[in-house]
Amino acid sequence: VLKVPSSLLLEGVAPLLCAGITTYSPLRQWGVGKGHRLGVIGLGGLGHMAVKLGKAFGAEVTVFSRSDRKRKEAERLGASSFAVTSQEGIFTRLARQFDFILDTVSGPHDYNAYLNLLITDGTYIVVGAPSEPISIQSFHLIMRRRRMVGSTIGGIRETQEMLDFCGEHGITSDVEVIPIQ
Repeated sequence: VLKVPSSLLLEGVAPLLCAGITTYSPLRQWGVGKGHRLGVIGLGGLGHMAVKLGKAFGAEVTVFSRSDRKRKEAERLGASSFAVTSQEGIFTRLARQFDFILDTVSGPHDYNAYLNLLITDGTYIVVGAPSEPISIQSFHLIMRRRRMVGSTIGGIRETQEMLDFCGEHGITSDVEVIPIQ
């Protein structure tokens, strides 16, 4: 049983029990906070929660997307930067800039390009679930002591912690409510 803070609208709380805790848990586990630079790959259900939570934790959040289409949405959610990954030279320009990258994408993409964006001792967090095996070059990890970790969903205690945190910061999932008809 979980207690939902009365300050939160229920329709925006329901997805917190999936997308919210899936992003909250690893951000909390790895200590994302004030002064950190967090990259978020993908701005869907998980990504939009990662932006909101990352900002609330005090991190400077950059959203990575293939096109400029979601820039305004990322800014509205609290991202301080937006990077179009199809733009020539973007991965070179942003190399070794991020403490953490949270990858929410389930489709194929180049993990190696993103790994190179981490600082020494940076952490790449995978929460997206691609159906195909991923391929990484070990030197992207070895040369700068980077970590690549995975995370699923938190337990009851951590879910309650997340709900309380969201209640304190006024965070809910963005939802569209449609009539049942």
